[in-house]
Amino acid sequence: MTRILVTNDDGIDSPGLRYLARAAAREGHDVVVAAPVTESSGSSAAMTAIEEHGKIILHKRELTGAKHIPAYAVAASPAYIVLLALREAFGPIPTMVLSGINRGANAGSAVVHSGTVGATFTGSYAGLHGLAVSLDVLSPREASSRSGGAAMDVITDTDDEKRHWSSAAELAVRLIPTLLHTAPGTVFNLNVPDLHLDGIRGLRRAALAQFGQVQMSIAEAGEGFVRTAVQAADELLEPQTDLAALAEHFAVVTPLRAPVEASDVRFNLETVAVHSPAL
Repeated sequence: MTRILVTNDDGIDSPGLRYLARAAAREGHDVVVAAPVTESSGSSAAMTAIEEHGKIILHKRELTGAKHIPAYAVAASPAYIVLLALREAFGPIPTMVLSGINRGANAGSAVVHSGTVGATFTGSYAGLHGLAVSLDVLSPREASSRSGGAAMDVITDTDDEKRHWSSAAELAVRLIPTLLHTAPGTVFNLNVPDLHLDGIRGLRRAALAQFGQVQMSIAEAGEGFVRTAVQAADELLEPQTDLAALAEHFAVVTPLRAPVEASDVRFNLETVAVHSPAL
């Protein structure tokens, strides 16, 4: 049995979080949920929290259909929540971080901005395995700078429940044994089409695309302000990448590692003066 922290960047009330936590618990894992009180999309691995009198506010919550799973709404970013979990704020220290299910794909180089992925990276520094899970709910016209470039539909709560969260949750828990056989600190980034499992063509490993699904531009600039716009990326899909696989209705897995030293970079520091010459 694996001790798993389930978090996300869409907030404690998002349906994807519930589906992921319930699926992990059904597999017999020891699950605890801790997620932001409100949406924290685009937060990457930011360490932010709201304090009152020096205390970070958290509340016990009851997840729909998962009363047996302890859950906490925390006034903090996903990465900060992982840091708190590593300090036993929610019980025993987890050995894995499941982050998601995000509303909108986290694919291509845009993963660097993702709060979903950022939470898993934070755990990886402590040797935890991480699995970031996203559902490809795509509508680039509705993306924004606030969402970190995530492309998603603006939909009602009722429609939101009809999305294929169960498909992403099921594939995520099936990947857990494979993930646990990788080196400590490994992160899997899983993107799943918004389809029933029967409509998904399979599971592929793929590289990150050079670009994300959307790109931000400056729509207007004036005295003391700028206004941004987000549009679908117009680059051709690169073969063998995550975005190409998603477009072909495959679920796609990309193994990631948190930033490390670029040991292959060579340069000479002998010509760089440390002290300024005497005047």
